[in-house]
Amino acid sequence: MSWRYLVRRILLLLLVMWTAATINFFIPKLSPRDPIKERLQLAATQGGRNQTGLQAMADAYAHQYGLDQPLWKQYLHALLKVVQFDYGYSISQYPRTVNSVIGDALPWTICLGLVSILIAFVVGTVLGALLGWPRSPGWLRALVPVSMLTSAVPAFVLGFLLIYLFAFRLKAFPLAGAYSQTANPGWSLSFAGDVLDHAFLPAMALVLFQMGGQALQMRGLMVMTVGEDYITFADAKGLRPQRVFLRYAVRNALLPQVTGLVMSLGTFIFSTVLVETLFAYPGLGGLINSAIQVLDFNLLYGITMILVFAVCIATLAVDLIYPLLDPRIRYDRR
Repeated sequence: MSWRYLVRRILLLLLVMWTAATINFFIPKLSPRDPIKERLQLAATQGGRNQTGLQAMADAYAHQYGLDQPLWKQYLHALLKVVQFDYGYSISQYPRTVNSVIGDALPWTICLGLVSILIAFVVGTVLGALLGWPRSPGWLRALVPVSMLTSAVPAFVLGFLLIYLFAFRLKAFPLAGAYSQTANPGWSLSFAGDVLDHAFLPAMALVLFQMGGQALQMRGLMVMTVGEDYITFADAKGLRPQRVFLRYAVRNALLPQVTGLVMSLGTFIFSTVLVETLFAYPGLGGLINSAIQVLDFNLLYGITMILVFAVCIATLAVDLIYPLLDPRIRYDRR
């Protein structure tokens, strides 16, 4: 891989980040609502306090957050904060900073989303490869309609079904949350088991949704691959069927499968946000939902930029490992 190509990819990543930062800055500004004034009015109403002087207090907070500055100054300040990974104070959870709020929720989302997508990719790829291999057992074909069904149903709808069956009817798993209210958070086996028990249903909703699409895509790639001349030639040479399956068919079908995984990352993250909100999971999904409701500009901006940055880094990493999956791919022109 040439350094010129690597520099071009990094510049493209920076261009995507700048575009996302610009869109995420200006869209919330289109709302006519004043989040600080609404927050102060809510606090005064709940506390039964007199609302005299509320506007002056809102103006003082707006000055502290920099919201009284001209829009172009706010925009440049926001871009600088993106570079510094410092998104200021949260409007809805003041005096906590956005980084602190995100830091508490991010590990839950990483564990749930990362584990779910890895399980869905590995199981879906293996299942799709077996479905597309003509020498596989016939009973495996019964899984094709199941894969089509789970890939067509949104993850949050699957979450509703899982809640109804396993939490409401069978009472086999908790309804929502990340751990029991009586649990003592810490590094213990009992707490880890409680966390896994609560994570099973949201993870299953994400795995079923993603796995069906991965299996169908891999099945289509395998059907095209087994018709290639090199598969026929490998069979004619008398190679073992396992070797033809793994080294000739699966390996050549794997590269488009990885590309499809990267292209589906945005959809998967959006599904994770909805599923976390449905199960009241303390990840970034619940934070985004609350930030939109109270129009917490800084928190919404920070979460969105972190998600965009994660997708860009994942795309870049997969692009860089393409030559390892297929030696025919070269990024230099020599």
